[in-house]
Amino acid sequence: MSAPASPLRGAVPLLIATLTYAVLTAAYVVANSATPQPGTSGDDLLRYYVHDHGTAIDLGAFLLVVAAVLVVPIAALLSRLVRREQSAAGAATAFAGGVLATGSLASSAALTWALGRLPEDSPAALARAMADLSFLTGGLGYAVSFALLAAGTCLAVRGSGLLPRACATTGLVIAAAGFAATLMLLVFGFSYLLPVVRFGGTAWLVWAAFALARSRREVSA
Repeated sequence: MSAPASPLRGAVPLLIATLTYAVLTAAYVVANSATPQPGTSGDDLLRYYVHDHGTAIDLGAFLLVVAAVLVVPIAALLSRLVRREQSAAGAATAFAGGVLATGSLASSAALTWALGRLPEDSPAALARAMADLSFLTGGLGYAVSFALLAAGTCLAVRGSGLLPRACATTGLVIAAAGFAATLMLLVFGFSYLLPVVRFGGTAWLVWAAFALARSRREVSA
């Protein structure tokens, strides 16, 4: 008779994937530290993307795409781990959020890469529009998608002990911030929630992966 599957299966790959994602996210921030803010004029955008920072733009787009691709296996592993114990609906929501987050980040990377290849005589309005689309997909689109991932995970494991109460509560707070970020379409000041979800969410994801690995280890002991 074959031995039963280890309860730890899936938790270690999830931890490795989330740590890699966190490193890639940090590298992306460093590579794009000089990226113009949303209010930058079209002429300044053309100057930055077309003339001044070609290598940094390409590197940033590459790092963002690789990070985006990682979100799918992270969401798949996360949803499989929580589905075994609790809610299939919550697990499905988490996975759907991960897939949408991948699409958001990849779209942002593609738009940014294309910005760096605009002809020098391109209209400033075109650069402004592409930059806005890149910001919306990689910022708001990702925030809402990650909110689904975090909310689905935390609601699926409530009462199971798989995640510490503080971790689950933090995940729900980050999810609420992601949903609230949609208000930036009405009042741009709410855009401050985007980095809260992006970087706070990344830290939470690593925390959750460590907690799940620990939970699985305790079960298998």
